Amino acid sequence: MAGPTTAQRGAGKQEGARDRPPRPRPEGSRIPRRRLLILIAAAVLLLGAGAAWALYGSSWLRVEQVRITGVRVLTPAEVENAAQVPMGTPLVSVDTGAIEKRLRQKLPRIDSVDVVRSWPHGIGLKVTERKPVLLVKKGAKFIEVDAEGVRFATVDKAPGRVPLLETATGRSASLRRFGADRLVREAVRVAGDLPGGVAEDTRVVRVASYDAISLELTGDRTVNWGSGEQGAVKAKVLTALMKAAPKAGHFDVSAPTAPAVSGS
Repeated sequence: MAGPTTAQRGAGKQEGARDRPPRPRPEGSRIPRRRLLILIAAAVLLLGAGAAWALYGSSWLRVEQVRITGVRVLTPAEVENAAQVPMGTPLVSVDTGAIEKRLRQKLPRIDSVDVVRSWPHGIGLKVTERKPVLLVKKGAKFIEVDAEGVRFATVDKAPGRVPLLETATGRSASLRRFGADRLVREAVRVAGDLPGGVAEDTRVVRVASYDAISLELTGDRTVNWGSGEQGAVKAKVLTALMKAAPKAGHFDVSAPTAPAVSGS
């Protein structure tokens, strides 16, 4: 009798393999799910505790230096003294908002300041100072006024290329009606609209009333500006007039559609 064929022998092996029960995995080759979760939780807690210790308890990440940038008139020492950065404390716990508030209160010359943590040991103070656009004379001193009309500093010496502001005084009707602050804002508005070359040559901005603002320039030249309205248009007209009549002594742009020059 003939023996089983090759195909029959292969089929028999497959059936035998299916009949055999699966081999049990060796003990200890797989960690139970619950134990794995416990190990993961423990690792997370250890890492968190380590990070908290590094940030708050260690001596690695503490404030050791203050870096100041952006100062022009103020000195780094003035800014650092006003900031009162808590040296030696954990860097993560420094109240940057409180530092910013102290600086703005103690140093009105500061327009804005960015207080940032500079890991691993520093605090950075990026200062932006106010820039004077007008000066108000007070006795022998000068009060600096910025582009927002803020009087932010009193100085002994007038900074160069900043015009002096003269406003109506006493019982002026314009002063009573609009108030000193409004007239100052109008003067600031005019100063901000002046063409570059004219702004550099302006020595006095005189505010007789709300709609009677004039300029004194170098070379004994004057400009009747009028009110602060239509400032951009007046600036263009004034530039054109000065090019057309460079030797004129007086320019009137109070009505920009009908400008005038005189005194050549």
